[in-house]
Formats: sequence, structure tokens, C-alpha cells
Amino acid sequence: MTDSKNSRRAPGKRERLAAAAARVLHEKGVEQTTLADIARAADVPVGNVYYYFKTKNELVEAAIDAHAQGLRTLTDALDELPTPQDRLKALLNGWIEQRELTARYGCPTGSLASELDKRADGLDGAVAEVMRRLVDWAARQFGAMGREDDARELAVALVASYQGISLLTNTFREPELMAVEGRRLERWIDSLA
Repeated sequence: MTDSKNSRRAPGKRERLAAAAARVLHEKGVEQTTLADIARAADVPVGNVYYYFKTKNELVEAAIDAHAQGLRTLTDALDELPTPQDRLKALLNGWIEQRELTARYGCPTGSLASELDKRADGLDGAVAEVMRRLVDWAARQFGAMGREDDARELAVALVASYQGISLLTNTFREPELMAVEGRRLERWIDSLA
């Protein structure tokens, strides 16, 4: 018989480094972030970083994987809600709840995607896949609402609205913009049902 406390072990150094990389890269950007910044945020000696990640790009990949895992966890939880409208609105509410963070640093995945697009190391494709998964999930929700013919277009519109309002919320440092747009998008979702 296993002790339930022992079965929920604390994240290891690799997981802590990946989570710290996602957070620090969001706050400082890829170019301004050092391995020492990530090690400090993960509470791991900087020399230990190289045991798990040989290069900064490997840490960026781990951060992208952390974004992907976070999206999977979120959509799995949202999929438990009874209707596609409920799921889409819960997604919006999650974005709205993050509005203070967005005002300060922008969308975590969108900011990373924008920054990686300027590099020639292929990481832009990995972060694009995370965004694609979000669009695909949203398209399934719109399809379940009976909008099979334009589900993908609606999903792109939803994610584009979020990315656009994230940029404006960050640029103007006005978290309330996110809340206003979230309420507008809720009405839009209702109008499609």
C-alpha cells in the first residue's frame, strides 16, 4: 500500500527548471533571459542546469513543452464542462483572470511565439504547434455547437481576438481591456448558438 502523500512527489529539478523557464522567458523575453536567471527562479544551482539542459535553446524548448502541457491540462478540465458554450466561456474567463499578468508581460505563448519568429532556430514551429492545438480545440467546440462549416474560422477569430486584446492590454497596461473584450466575446459565442 502506498502512502498518498508520497505518491504526490514534489516536481524534480528538470520540471522546476522547465516551469521556471516558461515564467522567466515570459517576464524577461528570450534574449534577456540567462541560464542563471532560470536556475535562480527554479532554486537550482546554476551548474546543475547543464545536467538537464545543455543549451539555452533546450530550456526554451522545455518552456514550450510546459506551455503545451498547461494547455492540455486546461482543455482537459474544460472538456468536463457540459456544453461547448460553457467550455469556450470558461476559456475566456481564464484569460480574463490572467489580465493583470497580461497587462504586465503580454500573453505567455503569444509573446514567446512573436519573439521566436524572429530567430532562425526552428523553435517558432514548436510554439506554433501549441497555438495550433488551441485553435483546433476551439474549432471542435464550435463544431459541437453545430457550426461545422465555419468552426475553424470561428476558432481562429476567437484566438486572434484574444491575441489582439492581449497585445493592447500589454501595450496600454490596461487590464480592464481584457475584461471588456472577454464580455464581448461571450456575447458573440451566445449569438452563434
